[in-house]
Amino acid sequence: MKRPLILWILAIVVTLSSVVYQRLTGPTHAMRGKAVLDGEVIHYKLLRSQETTGDAVMKIEVPSRQTTGALRWRRLRSNDEWRPDPLQRRGDTLIATIPRQPAAGKVIYTVSLTDGQGVEHLLSPEPVVIRFKGAVPDTILFPHVVLMFVAMLLATRTGLEAIAKNRNAYRFTAWTAVLFLVGGIILGPIVQKYAFGEFWTGWPFGHDLTDNKTAVAMFSWLIPLWRGRDLKKSRVWIIVAMAVTLLVYLIPHSLLGSELDYTQAGG
Repeated sequence: MKRPLILWILAIVVTLSSVVYQRLTGPTHAMRGKAVLDGEVIHYKLLRSQETTGDAVMKIEVPSRQTTGALRWRRLRSNDEWRPDPLQRRGDTLIATIPRQPAAGKVIYTVSLTDGQGVEHLLSPEPVVIRFKGAVPDTILFPHVVLMFVAMLLATRTGLEAIAKNRNAYRFTAWTAVLFLVGGIILGPIVQKYAFGEFWTGWPFGHDLTDNKTAVAMFSWLIPLWRGRDLKKSRVWIIVAMAVTLLVYLIPHSLLGSELDYTQAGG
């Protein structure tokens, strides 16, 4: 097997692993689990992300009519008291509904089920936080996601190219920088605007890690690009940029993301 093919395979494996890890560990990934009530295994999914086009609706299949449920919730960063709402039953399904919130609005909540013996079962050890976001057009979101994935793939491939001391490292570096520029620095803020109402909420205007880590990744590739085509001068910086990019992609997606402060928003 030729060396370039091996390097591409390694880059694909590393990229897919980091992207899957990032998505599955992110704060917007739904929390799934199961509980045993009245001799039945109950599977559930607690949402942690919802578009502002509608309420957040969670359906839990519970055939036993003896089982009831309750939702307790309040808006995060507000002066609200906890609000208890019983789960509505429709046939074999119990339904929990969190009212629609503005973009970047968050709600903290718990869901519990009570079995036929009156024993309450909390479905999560800690309260769950759900964030509402605006709908992003596919014509913007799809290119953004694809370009960021390819940028990560090419960043890994470029680093491996530099480690192997191959001459194509500078060309790969240039393409990596272009992909981060278009996918992250240009399309990223547009996605942010649609989803949360602001183009940029990272440094120096906020602490949004998604914005900040995109900027760090972009900057890390500008350094080897500036060092030029001489691999002796840029090789170490290319490897450092690859390492920085991998670390950036290991940060859970949407961690410390945009958040509406209800106490400052008239709420």
